[in-house]
Amino acid sequence: MSPILIGFIITALAFDFLNGFHDSANIVATMISSRAVSPRRALMLSATAECVAPFLFGVAVATTIGHKVVQPYASTMAVVLAALIAAIVWNVITWLLGIPSSSSHALIGGLVGAAIVGYGVEAVQLDGLLKVVIALLLAPLLGLFGGYISMKLVLFLARGSSPRINWFFKRAQTFTALALALGHGTNDAQKTMGIITMGLVGAGVLTEFRVPLWVIAASAGAISLGTAVGGWRIIRTLGAKFYKIRPVHGFTTQVASAMVVMSAALLGGPVSTTQVVSSAILGVGAGERVSKVRWNVAGNILTAWVLTIPASALLAALVYLVIRRFMT
Repeated sequence: MSPILIGFIITALAFDFLNGFHDSANIVATMISSRAVSPRRALMLSATAECVAPFLFGVAVATTIGHKVVQPYASTMAVVLAALIAAIVWNVITWLLGIPSSSSHALIGGLVGAAIVGYGVEAVQLDGLLKVVIALLLAPLLGLFGGYISMKLVLFLARGSSPRINWFFKRAQTFTALALALGHGTNDAQKTMGIITMGLVGAGVLTEFRVPLWVIAASAGAISLGTAVGGWRIIRTLGAKFYKIRPVHGFTTQVASAMVVMSAALLGGPVSTTQVVSSAILGVGAGERVSKVRWNVAGNILTAWVLTIPASALLAALVYLVIRRFMT
């Protein structure tokens, strides 16, 4: 491998690490805030599940990201590297602000922005991009609706129960968090797998799009390491700023989120775990009482979601113009 390709792979794994670091809050925030599990144990449980998930559930999302968003001739090292750098910058900015934005949106926006600047609008595969956009937009709505319905159902089933039922909700979060972490590892780690494989194809190392085993292992390891470290700023946002999270909220949020994320991953739809969990938290709170939710915080997060794709596309376009000068 050339030094440029090695640098590209390192950059992709850095993005993967930041994805895990940034998105660790999605899995552990509610269980930490509800005091179901200690912070360190929660992070290590999630990291372990994310590491093994891609080996258990395949690489459908990696194929979607790496093979169906931009045309093969536009999947050059410069385009993919620009997309990665833009996504990393956006992740760092939103982490510093404590805003749970979408790494998936940032990566897709970066790929589209760099490809258009380099090869024109026709370089974007509209059918594949439409599939990605539908998945990214539909998933938060499913999370919101699923959280609302799940909370209503749990409250109905638990009516008349003594406070001891909180013991069940606390203990059960170990299993629901495990399911959510498996879904996150199956979905989010595969985005980096797709990106690295794109680079390998573009560099001529691979003759066709096929995710090598070492790419799966490296990507799974990087995202699990990032999760183990944990992004505490965003954990505080998701776990405390919407409303006071109790064990029933943590359990119900994780059930609804895990169902959406895992289903999308098995179907090959790259969704934003950040958006799904945030929306599920809102749905769960509204399912108990609409006035319970601090909707102004939700509005700030929604603004970040809307800005992510255009901002990362613009960043990637600028980065691409710089990279192209040095790679030609």
